[in-house]
Amino acid sequence: MHPADVTLQQSFPTVMVPRFSRLEPMDRPGERLLIAANGVFFEIMRPWLRAIRYLGGFQHRTAIPYGDAMVETDLRCGRIPAHLIGQFAAMARAAYPKETGAWVVWNTMTQAFRLVPVQILQHSAGHLKYERPVLTKDDVLVMDCHSHGRHPAFFSTTDDEDDRHDVKFSFVLGNCAASVPSMALRLCAKGIFEAIERVPAEWYAAATLKAAS
Repeated sequence: MHPADVTLQQSFPTVMVPRFSRLEPMDRPGERLLIAANGVFFEIMRPWLRAIRYLGGFQHRTAIPYGDAMVETDLRCGRIPAHLIGQFAAMARAAYPKETGAWVVWNTMTQAFRLVPVQILQHSAGHLKYERPVLTKDDVLVMDCHSHGRHPAFFSTTDDEDDRHDVKFSFVLGNCAASVPSMALRLCAKGIFEAIERVPAEWYAAATLKAAS
């Protein structure tokens, strides 16, 4: 086998799901494919998240001598504090009508969240270009935030391309001059985008103009 193929398969292995014993979770950050009797699954491990997602089934009813897998989500870092959403709402209103951005990061040692502004290179009422923040070795990205100025919160095709290779939550704050802005939230898992229909109510409460001022 070509050495490059060996390296690729070591970095992204394929595992057959055992039929008579428990599938052991990954013991380090990374990704792997799971071949199960009920289809092909994608497992992701990060310090803050473990997730298994269904990729697809088999075209024919061939007997697969493996066990079943199931969709799982383990948010190992816990819930993102609402006051960080309030901080970002204040940033968005200060930048209005231009867009702005920040990261919510989690420290694996202290288990504390904090908001880290991005370094903006260019921004306008409909555009944001920035450099990714430089994090310490114990910090991990959990949520990528950006604002939409006077426009509603939604995910554009540009957002889809920007988020395609990451594992994170993506958050958009729109209608930033309103007393209660609009919000959009999704989980991004290496090209799998899962919209979260119910943004936490406490996030809206923290982002109201009174709470953010």
